[in-house]
Parts: sequence; structure tokens; C-alpha cells
Amino acid sequence: MTRKMTITSVLVALNVVLSMFIIIPIGPIRAAPVQHLINVLSVVFTGPWAIVQAFLSSTIRIMMGTGSPFAYPGSMLGALLAFILYRRFRKIGLSAVGEVIGTGIIGSLATFPLIMVLGLDRDFFWVLAPAFLVSTMIGSAVSWFLLRQLEEKGVLKQFNI
Repeated sequence: MTRKMTITSVLVALNVVLSMFIIIPIGPIRAAPVQHLINVLSVVFTGPWAIVQAFLSSTIRIMMGTGSPFAYPGSMLGALLAFILYRRFRKIGLSAVGEVIGTGIIGSLATFPLIMVLGLDRDFFWVLAPAFLVSTMIGSAVSWFLLRQLEEKGVLKQFNI
């Protein structure tokens, strides 16, 4: 348990720091793929601790002014679905797909009530949802690539959840 808590802490720190610098502008959308990259890595390395990592990373980023409340539903639902699929099938690709579906689709839909509570225009959803989807696709693809490399080198055998 100490090992997973330590890895979770390191991943939270990486997420918070890298999220300040790695932002990809795509038209009106600013994709921040680090959260999604870290979510998938966290699922493979720590299992259910990935959800804790997503919550802590989002909270710290909001407190630092580099994140928004929309990070909660996206990151946590993405980490949850990525974990469920990885736990069930033990496939890195399905973990990445879980992150994309959990954040890009389910997480996007979960932001709609938050948009209403914050008094934002409903049309804001149509800006936010594509941003979530693009961001999670980039981060999940990079994580899949990195994890496949680690798997081929035999590194992932050490992390049995």
C-alpha cells in the first residue's frame, strides 16, 4: 500500500507541474492532455488509487488557478472507467479507451449540470465537450504508447494490481 501511495503522490506532482506547461491550442480549444496521460499511467501502476490521483490533481490545479471545477467530473470518471476496463481485461488499450469514453463522453455530459449551476450559457457545453474529447484522445494515445513500450521491455510485470 505504501508503494502505491508513493507512486500516486509522484503522479499527482507530475500532473500538476506538467499541466502548467503542456497545453495544445486547437482552434478555440486548449487541450490539456497531461491529466489523461497520468490517469492511464496511474490506473496501470496503482489500480484504484488512480481515482484518488485524479481528485487530488484536480483539487491542487484548481487551488493553483491552473484548473477548473470541470476537471472533477472529467478526470475522475475517466480514471474510474479506465480502471474498471483495465481491471476486467488487463489490456492497456482498453484502459486508454476507458479514459477516452469516461472523460470525453461521460465526463463531458456530467459537466452539463455544473454549467447550469455556475450560471454559464448552455452553449458553453459545445465548446467544453470537444475540448474534453480532443484532450483525452491525445493524452490517452500518448499513455498507451508509453505503456506499450514499458510492457515490451517487461517493466510492467512489477506492477501487479
